[in-house]
Amino acid sequence: MGDDVLLDAAKECLLDVGFRRTTLTDVARRAGVSRMTLYRRFTHVPAMVADLMTREFGELLAKATAGAASACTERERLVAQSVAGVRELWADPLLARLLDLDPELLLPYMVARIGSTQRLVEEGLLANIEAGQAEGSIRAGEPRVISRAVYLTLQSFVLSARPATSGLGRTARRKLLDELAVMLDGALRPSPRPAGREGR
Repeated sequence: MGDDVLLDAAKECLLDVGFRRTTLTDVARRAGVSRMTLYRRFTHVPAMVADLMTREFGELLAKATAGAASACTERERLVAQSVAGVRELWADPLLARLLDLDPELLLPYMVARIGSTQRLVEEGLLANIEAGQAEGSIRAGEPRVISRAVYLTLQSFVLSARPATSGLGRTARRKLLDELAVMLDGALRPSPRPAGREGR
């Protein structure tokens, strides 16, 4: 049996009752396997949830990347992917459930360590930035530092959407995504070269 069956069952549990009330026994029952079968693969719920989050959010990010394939420059591609990724994560029911019931589950990835999905995002940003610098569509600078700054910006948009949209009206999320696109494009765009003096 592949992990997807087990992770699908874990997702059902999380959506129904949240992280704190999910048990390996419940997951095994939903997956139609014995507890020992599940225990051989996952020794505790946090490890299983970490794998589930990596799978789910990785799929969302792949979808966002595919949707930006037609962009003309690497800067435009990075901006389009970033905005699409935030939009997809805002609409994801699993992330919404985690933020509703178990926000502390995400705290270690904000204050203590970078998780595998976050590293995947950052490596994708780094590749975009290096390619954009090579083609001239992204400004000069240390690529890994720029990619970390972009990643931190995106993380704040993803995790702080609810308080950030408070009081901004029904179209707040769309307007914030528009602002994110403007902000990223402006931060990454090369400075215009000074015009040369006439006659030189």
